[in-house]
Amino acid sequence: MPRAAAPTLPSPSHSSPRTPRAADPDRRRTSASVVLRSVLEHGPVARSTIARLTGLSPASVTDYCARFTERGLIREAAAPRRSNGVGRPHVPVDLDDSRLVVGGVHVAVPYTTVALLDLRGRVLARRELKHERTDPGAVLARAADVLGALLAGAPDCRPLGVGVAVGGWVDRESGTVVEHPLLGWRDVPVREVLGERTGLPVHVDGHARALVNGERLFGLARGSGSVLHLFVGNVVDAAFATNDEVHHGPRSQAGTISHLPVPGGTEPCDCGRSGCLQAELSERTLCRRAREAGVVEGANPMHVVTAAAAGDRAAVRLLVERAGAVGRAARLLLDVLNPETVVVTEVGVIHREDCLDALREAVGDERAASVVPTSFADSVLAVAGGSVALDVLYRDPLAASPEAI
Repeated sequence: MPRAAAPTLPSPSHSSPRTPRAADPDRRRTSASVVLRSVLEHGPVARSTIARLTGLSPASVTDYCARFTERGLIREAAAPRRSNGVGRPHVPVDLDDSRLVVGGVHVAVPYTTVALLDLRGRVLARRELKHERTDPGAVLARAADVLGALLAGAPDCRPLGVGVAVGGWVDRESGTVVEHPLLGWRDVPVREVLGERTGLPVHVDGHARALVNGERLFGLARGSGSVLHLFVGNVVDAAFATNDEVHHGPRSQAGTISHLPVPGGTEPCDCGRSGCLQAELSERTLCRRAREAGVVEGANPMHVVTAAAAGDRAAVRLLVERAGAVGRAARLLLDVLNPETVVVTEVGVIHREDCLDALREAVGDERAASVVPTSFADSVLAVAGGSVALDVLYRDPLAASPEAI
């Protein structure tokens, strides 16, 4: 995929009576972030190139790289390079993805995904835990136990922390799932519970926002000035990022679109109305319609995809119609937010070209090219969890790296 240049920082200015001293830590945090992001995006990369890309002084870049090397975040590449074959060799630096990992936990309605990811957002190990019951204490305890087992199976890896992604209303600041009606969760202190059980820093966010961070760090949305992510599973929600910042809103309520009305929609919703977006597009609705059409039994949307791949016309119709409805929802959000890139996580769009075509047709020809499926087709839920913790690392690497914990 094409690599985008790291954001250019303004030149450091001399302090003055009008410049608050509190701005210095913010500036250092931002500088550290852009240096590590440059290594992520361009590595192996010379320190001089990082200085040119970021606008920081070579001395500052060298200092940050030394700190990152001490913390095990980066390493010098094996082979030094010379400029036109003369002069001192440039020793490039690259991420050291061999030792440090993050835990990723994604809590869906039917199961929880627990994973280990490296610093590039790649899934190293993963387990899916079908819910025997959705009591939050039981779900989180089981996730903590499995995460411990995965870490025990990777003794050479050191964990930086744990990222947790959940649908519904998630308050990032307090690390709390405020409300998730489909799970029956209300005011669940996820950060506190998992932190006590794992002994690691725990970061919690909504899964759509988590995947925006994953896309801008590791996916096709890298370098986009603004990104909209539309997640269509059992929960339907959205997230929007501009200038590298995900919009959360007060108490992290931004992105709640489950009750947007769908023209012509007939599905009854728990809110008492009919035709709400989540009621119309959820995987529960897809699977129920597939059962009624005699396509599958059970409630696994991948069985509908499998039936369509085997030539079941009813399955194909259900998936293509759903993708078109998702496209109409995306068009509405495009009209409101006008992002450069729209990323859609939806089972049909991920696995079938005809569904992607139906989605883009509903969006409209003039903006269809800006709509892409998730970059993490085979690992989207694991990446969602891990991206919560990795976003914290790349935003403030000196605070989130091992020496700080």
